[in-house]
Amino acid sequence: MNQVGEDSGSPGAALKRASDALSNAGHIVCFSGAGISAESGIATYRDPLTGIWAPHDPQTMETASAFRKNPQLVWGWYLWRRQQVANAQPNAAHLAIGQLATIGRKVSVITQNVDDLHERAGSADVMHLHGSLSTPKCFACHRPGTLPQHQMLLPADGALVEPPRCGRCSGKLRPNVVWYGEDLPSDVWKSAVALVKSCEVLISVGTSGIVTPAADIPWLALSSGATVIHVNTEDVSTAQPNELMLIGKATEVLPKLLALVPRAEQPQ
Repeated sequence: MNQVGEDSGSPGAALKRASDALSNAGHIVCFSGAGISAESGIATYRDPLTGIWAPHDPQTMETASAFRKNPQLVWGWYLWRRQQVANAQPNAAHLAIGQLATIGRKVSVITQNVDDLHERAGSADVMHLHGSLSTPKCFACHRPGTLPQHQMLLPADGALVEPPRCGRCSGKLRPNVVWYGEDLPSDVWKSAVALVKSCEVLISVGTSGIVTPAADIPWLALSSGATVIHVNTEDVSTAQPNELMLIGKATEVLPKLLALVPRAEQPQ
């Protein structure tokens, strides 16, 4: 396992090895977690809430039981989260991942994040393991719902907002995200596993390695023979020989890494 960081004896060694691995890869999977979006100003679940949300713990609102108990509070909080995402912009790390596909490699993006920053940075067919804030679904029948834009905005007069109703069964609409205690959609997980097992390189960015089963993705890549490049502000590697640990901010590390990867030769 090699590292690159301020305290590394050879700061560019792991970066060079990582660029070599990407240069020789035909299929690259980028796996992202909350850390990449945090650099765009989107709070992680470990960050304390502020303002009207300060009395609340985000993890206590990430459950079906919380929605049953106080749907107005949970729906209002998710409208606030949508507003935070809408105001955020893709950062240099999102853009670097979006540009990877333009240098002649097959690039798949799997994210634990529920925002749309990868898509806005140019990545196509992003696989959201934990769902997305972009559309709601019915709490009762689970069908996706659609809402006019004005119903997806947080009113200025407070946090409590009555959830809209499903057009088919009249059940309350909820965020189309995976809450604590809920399983990942089986089709999404199976597709993600297939991509990870088929890639030559996995870039794992800003992931804590805590939330399962998503935390198993780097291990699945390693066990399938892929090189795993971790990009994080702390060492999250497991000391395997085909792991590279690039310590630093994703917005700084990923653009440097991309700049070292030559474009693949295009077939004549």
